[in-house]
Amino acid sequence: MRLQGLSLTLTFYGLFYHLAKTLVYFHHKSHTGYSTGTMSSSNHRRGMWKKDKAPIVPVTVLTGFLGSGKTTLMNRILNDTTHGMRFAIIENEFGQVGVDDKVISENVDEEVIEVINGCICCTVRGDLVEALKKLHKRVEQFNGIIIETTGLADPAPVVQTFFVDEEIQKCYKLDSVITVVDAKHILTRLYDKKPEGAENEAVEQVVFADKILLNKVDLMANDDATLLAIEKELRALNPTAPILRTEHGQVSPAELLNIGAFDLKRVLDFDPEFLDENQEHQHDSSVTSFGEKTTDEFNIEMFQRWIQRLIEEDGANLYRYKGIIAVKGMNQKFVFQGVGMLFSGGFQGKWKKKEVRESRFIFIGKNLDTEFLKSGLDACRVGAVLRFAIGDNVLANVGSWKKGEIIKHWDDGNAYRIKLNDSSNVWAPVDIDEYVRAVAA
Repeated sequence: MRLQGLSLTLTFYGLFYHLAKTLVYFHHKSHTGYSTGTMSSSNHRRGMWKKDKAPIVPVTVLTGFLGSGKTTLMNRILNDTTHGMRFAIIENEFGQVGVDDKVISENVDEEVIEVINGCICCTVRGDLVEALKKLHKRVEQFNGIIIETTGLADPAPVVQTFFVDEEIQKCYKLDSVITVVDAKHILTRLYDKKPEGAENEAVEQVVFADKILLNKVDLMANDDATLLAIEKELRALNPTAPILRTEHGQVSPAELLNIGAFDLKRVLDFDPEFLDENQEHQHDSSVTSFGEKTTDEFNIEMFQRWIQRLIEEDGANLYRYKGIIAVKGMNQKFVFQGVGMLFSGGFQGKWKKKEVRESRFIFIGKNLDTEFLKSGLDACRVGAVLRFAIGDNVLANVGSWKKGEIIKHWDDGNAYRIKLNDSSNVWAPVDIDEYVRAVAA
């Protein structure tokens, strides 16, 4: 096996628990004619308040199945300089370990109000109501709210919140439900067979949409027939919602914000019992999850090997996976995400001086083996002291065995940097004999 440098492309998969957390952020974005920093109460009231009465705040619900591209779209909205809005963002994650709060745009000033176990469409709905009520006490700091639901949420109970709670009705107006669907996987998700009584969340997300973003169409670039078939299925479920084809969540915020698209009458037409708070709500119990956060650092080469094996063995059952990795010997964060056998990842931003180098992983899937996932991650951790000290003479495998000297530990994520006797440098990514071994006595 040849010695090699650091590979920056991985592939990944996973699972989770029926747990979630809701995070609230305030977003501040500079743009022409719009100041940054803390919005003063007087300035805010001149623009929105009437006779010292707080405004009714528009709310956008951003939904879509796991891996459809919701967080990417959210970051595009937050980084856009044209919409002139300040947002409070309610971020809901399905699992006890959150990742999105660590990768959401740095233009967001984070304020965690609640950390809640449960799904936003069922067990934590009451906490959503309380979070909204708390936020309205600070309404002078923002003029819009975006709620990003977990990918396994039925949007109906979330939408219902704005019509069955009198106090919420006085403070907020549901502006629209935006559903993001993954062009590569949406037909599979729509056709998923569910246990009796369990909802198909992907179907519910499409049905409740006021606008549908058919995302990741670049993955279907040479298959317009399939895209047309997808659009036909989506229109069969929801004949009135416009469908926009998008790549990487690229769409003008004007298509999504303050569009006044939600129509309660339309919902009542297809679901006359929509406002009945006692309707049953059941998830597919075969969809499980696994999450972990740790201050252990990881060997990127071992991690890559494990990912390849995971794809081969469990790829068909992997709905969503994402995480942030603290790579030994690297000052940059490796951020990854994926759906099924499609993966994207790379180094994004540096660890700050006083920031804890904490790795986080989230895996969501159907009938997945959590012990296999845990043992695989354990094998990728950097734990033991390296076998060779700096200055030791070794043999390096560069296709043939060459003599050299260890000159650095954990260089760019590699266990060793080795200076060969011909003065060239090579790297051993893993501390095993296949890459580097002791010189025979």
